[in-house]
Amino acid sequence: MRRRVVITGMGVCAPNGIGLAAFSEAMANGKSGIRFQPELEELGFGCQIAAKPELSDELLAQYFSPLQLRGLNATGIMYGVIAGTDAWKDAGLPIADKEQPDWDSGILFGSGTLGVDKFREAIYQIDAKNVRRLGSTTVIQTMASGVSAYLGGILGCGNQVTTNSSACTTGTEGILMGYERIAYGQAERMLIGSCSDSGPYVWAGFDAMRILPRNYNDNPEAASRPMSASAEGFVPGSGAGAMVLESLESAQARGAKIYAEILGGTVNSGGQRGDGTMTAPNSEAVQRCISQAVFHAGIQKSDIDTINGHLTATSKDALEIANWSATLERSGSNFPYINSFKGLFGHCLSAAGSIECVASVLQFEKSQLFGNVNCEDLHPEITDIMTSDRIPQKTILYQPAILAKASFGFGDVNACVIFKRFTD
Repeated sequence: MRRRVVITGMGVCAPNGIGLAAFSEAMANGKSGIRFQPELEELGFGCQIAAKPELSDELLAQYFSPLQLRGLNATGIMYGVIAGTDAWKDAGLPIADKEQPDWDSGILFGSGTLGVDKFREAIYQIDAKNVRRLGSTTVIQTMASGVSAYLGGILGCGNQVTTNSSACTTGTEGILMGYERIAYGQAERMLIGSCSDSGPYVWAGFDAMRILPRNYNDNPEAASRPMSASAEGFVPGSGAGAMVLESLESAQARGAKIYAEILGGTVNSGGQRGDGTMTAPNSEAVQRCISQAVFHAGIQKSDIDTINGHLTATSKDALEIANWSATLERSGSNFPYINSFKGLFGHCLSAAGSIECVASVLQFEKSQLFGNVNCEDLHPEITDIMTSDRIPQKTILYQPAILAKASFGFGDVNACVIFKRFTD
């Protein structure tokens, strides 16, 4: 028997808001975090805009000791520690004492490319034959599990402390992995999240692929256009999102606030077969992922009233909508409400799923459906499938009951999780 799993804490370090209050306000009001980046212009990028959280020394000092900050040069770790620590505090959980860890609490915090700037710094030191000057934190800043290791030490978690990495699917996949650990009795609480570094060394490869918009350098906020006929590609982003997942028994025993319940979901891969490639999804795999998520959640396709899609502002947006429609067997005015948050903070890569899941779940608490931006000119292949009112252009008052969130990543990998408004 699976135990029920709920969300009792959330934290976010996003380009358009750091902390739940600022982020929630930004999402409701359509505030963008996409900005012109002079550094990208100097380096000759075609796309010179991006989205990254704006950190100050004062903010960092609230999360890191002076010793930890000395030599810290990994933005992904900074974002992840901020979001993860905030989620833990939001859940009302204590930090383990100095003598013994909390054996019932674990961490699964994903990353994609972590510590790139630290790698660059190390390479220059090595090439200059200054190996001894690398410092003692180079390894933990550049290893994939660096962010979970930092959080594990800060919070004192004694259950599983690890990292997953599945490109843009990382955050959503991690939620399902943490859910399973709790549902099957191996942990009471899991801090789940994902992060992504920011900067030219992360974004350059995408610019070289020419999949980023190049005609909005003087109008950054209009550049990310999910579901739009004039979409030109995704805007690169970064940051971190985090959630505390907890068994219902544990949450109720300590009187914790409950944001939502996780009913289940699934992950799969298209195997880069059929129409799937390293960078394009296999439609059959996407549809199987959605349908299996519905099955494992124990609901009917008709129960889903809200979707938060992957929807990156590329030519694949219309195909994603077609896959949702075919799988759920719903179209026209019967199609669920759907939104994409990438219009406000771009595509945050390995952090995308976690940040977007935090925003999705906030909609339960706020009784709102956050609006889509920059898609006044909806793609005609999308409006052939559903009526335009299913894609609200501005935030509306609405109480979601069951929300499906999906992420699809490079490598032809997919994840879909089902959230439910909590009822005892």
